[in-house]
Amino acid sequence: MEEAFTKPKRSRSRTRGDTPRRVTMTDIAQAANCSQATVSFVLNRTPGIKISAQTRERVIEAARALGYAAPNFAHVEPAPARPRVDGVIGFVVDQLATSPEAVVAIEGARQASWNAGNVILVAQTLFDPVMGERTVRALVEQGASALIYMAIFTREIEAPPYLYDLDIPVILLNCYTADHAFPAVIPSEIAGGQGATRHLVALGHRRIACITGEPWMQAAQDRLKGYRRALATADIPFDPSLVIEGDWSASAGYAATTKLLKLKERPTAIFCQNDRTAIGCYEALKEAGLSIPREMSVLGYDDEEISRHLHPQLTTSILPHRAMGQWCIEQLDAHTHDKSKRYPITKLECPLVERFSSGPPLK
Repeated sequence: MEEAFTKPKRSRSRTRGDTPRRVTMTDIAQAANCSQATVSFVLNRTPGIKISAQTRERVIEAARALGYAAPNFAHVEPAPARPRVDGVIGFVVDQLATSPEAVVAIEGARQASWNAGNVILVAQTLFDPVMGERTVRALVEQGASALIYMAIFTREIEAPPYLYDLDIPVILLNCYTADHAFPAVIPSEIAGGQGATRHLVALGHRRIACITGEPWMQAAQDRLKGYRRALATADIPFDPSLVIEGDWSASAGYAATTKLLKLKERPTAIFCQNDRTAIGCYEALKEAGLSIPREMSVLGYDDEEISRHLHPQLTTSILPHRAMGQWCIEQLDAHTHDKSKRYPITKLECPLVERFSSGPPLK
């Protein structure tokens, strides 16, 4: 979840000789609550990088507020105007209560469509195919002019036949189909895992462990692929003993960390594939008397609210469900209901939020 941005005050720090301190991209990254790489991508308009409109706006506003000495901001394209799609939008998700991601995505969609006067009707199917069809039909009967169909776990789905029969636009959120029949958006998980691991490599770590989620889930597979790619790029040999299978829970994080600490050559950093796993990791490290990050760096993933309240605050990656919800609304304005068209899968970045749980390894 992305944090609300509070406009920073202009920097008034002075160096020797009363010379104003030059504002850097690191300053902007701290103010905008994102990585320095994200700031560079935005300000330099790096091609091929998909950054959410919300993150882009936050970076530009932080740079302006801090008085960043860029030639000008005219070259930074403003976020596109929010589309106006009048009417009722149906939002169907297979499960609401498992984790906060669905609520975050719904809120993103609401924010993007609120000023247009749209009403968003939300329903869950609980993976029941019969009730799923009845739910969608009911939303259409209530006047839904478009449908956002969300899966709580990122995956390829076999879209039910009734979705193809609808005569209103259908947008897929956190899922996609093999036939590319609908516009779809998912997190860029491989890049997210790679960016998180690359951050630890840049700090000087060579023994980097990874505690995964359940291996059958695409998010766990892709984050692990990113981890391995970052190691390969840095010419760090992959060590299977440093990868421990978990299940996204704090208890799994605790057990996996305990196992890692028993290795003859233990890691200097641990990449946890979600923040809840990192909670258990913290507990095991503190129980072993190890200081974070001085004696062990820890990274999470998802940027849940708890990550801001751990001690030290957790460096983690944003799971962009809010931006994904906004993206769906943006597509409704551009999407023509064409059953013959094939749509690419859009992947939104999972930017790293640097806090205080990561640092260089002890020499």
